[in-house]
Amino acid sequence: MTRHAQSERLLLCDELDRLGPDRPTLCEGWDTRDLAAHLVIREGRPDLAVGTILPFLHARLEREQHRMAQGDYSALVGRVRQGAPAWNPMSHPKVDELTNLVEYFVHHEDVRRAQADWEPRDLPAALQGKLWSALKRSARLMFRKSATGIVLIGEGQGRYAAKLPDQHGTVILRGAPAELVLYAYGRKDVARVELEGDADDIAALQQAELGIS
Repeated sequence: MTRHAQSERLLLCDELDRLGPDRPTLCEGWDTRDLAAHLVIREGRPDLAVGTILPFLHARLEREQHRMAQGDYSALVGRVRQGAPAWNPMSHPKVDELTNLVEYFVHHEDVRRAQADWEPRDLPAALQGKLWSALKRSARLMFRKSATGIVLIGEGQGRYAAKLPDQHGTVILRGAPAELVLYAYGRKDVARVELEGDADDIAALQQAELGIS
């Protein structure tokens, strides 16, 4: 079993180590240290991570994440590199691949593409295929707030109807699966995706809030 999630995790950690704690990311309000703290909490502190879905615990999550981010940066990145603790199902390779591939791919690009000199990576076909499969599983959730219909065309992968039109017509999104994933998860400004459709429909899609939030 090829562990693409593990590869993206390690590449992200290499990038975090290379850049240091105070470089920007595409996650609004987060430097590299904040992103590293987020990942440690996500896998190792479910008592805090629940604050992402329970509003009354969100302030506690933010406070503890900030405190963690101010600690030893190298140790923090080291904890991300180690992966989930043994008690967490995400420590098992198959669960890790299913639950963490997109998480670590997107956050790897959040770090890379926030820097001035970034260029798209030449990703292997197998990884593009895994990202396409993951996108099809999540696309209806990611595009749920779009008023337009959504058809995804992944280079070398095929076509997927992600959403029926609501108030507008349908927009076709065409690109490499990795770029479509980034667009679907709200990284519109940096995703190398072609949009096809009526100009008003495209404008409506560009204004829509995409992703999990």
